[in-house]
Amino acid sequence: MDAVTDAPRPDPDTAPSLVFDDRAHAHSVAEDVLGIATGTFLASLGLHLLHAAHAVTGGTAGLSLLLGYATGWPFWALFTLINVPFALLAAWRRGWSFTIRTVISIVLVSAWAPVHAALFPIVQIEPWYGTLAGNLLAGVGVLILFRHRSSIGGINIIGLEVQDRTGFRAGWTMMIFDLVIILSALLVVPWQNVVMSAVGAVLLNLVLALNHRPGRYLGH
Repeated sequence: MDAVTDAPRPDPDTAPSLVFDDRAHAHSVAEDVLGIATGTFLASLGLHLLHAAHAVTGGTAGLSLLLGYATGWPFWALFTLINVPFALLAAWRRGWSFTIRTVISIVLVSAWAPVHAALFPIVQIEPWYGTLAGNLLAGVGVLILFRHRSSIGGINIIGLEVQDRTGFRAGWTMMIFDLVIILSALLVVPWQNVVMSAVGAVLLNLVLALNHRPGRYLGH
């Protein structure tokens, strides 16, 4: 019988494998910076359209819009203040890396708001278009932030925590909270705007529920 010789072992850095290499899917610093900048820009632009349509959405962004209609306070100030306790929650439950990224995202969304107001003033917009387009842009922006281990605070953090612990998708959790916030808008805006806002919030959360699933995206 011929002697059995061991085949040379392949180089683990170059050999093909059916097991995904965790290092190969890690985002670089540049990718995270660009991802967070893009996500916050899209989310804030969506909120700018919602404000022009006099609509609301869910989460702390929607609550900030709602309180802005009621009090006249600027969105950026309300959005920052409301998210302070949620940032503390993120530090406690999600770790400092996620928290720092989220705080940066909150600050950027707040900072983009006056930029949009100055460079993209909207005198008039068809309400349904502004509501649906605004929620779609915001949903895509939040999705990008999730993919780069960040969020825009608030219910997003609760949704991610529930998904990690139970597998219940973050988008569905956010939708439940969002509907409660939108129904509260009946106290401030006409019921027609509330109906538009509810449809828009469903669209936003569908974007997240259908695209942000555990294991669907390998980057981190």
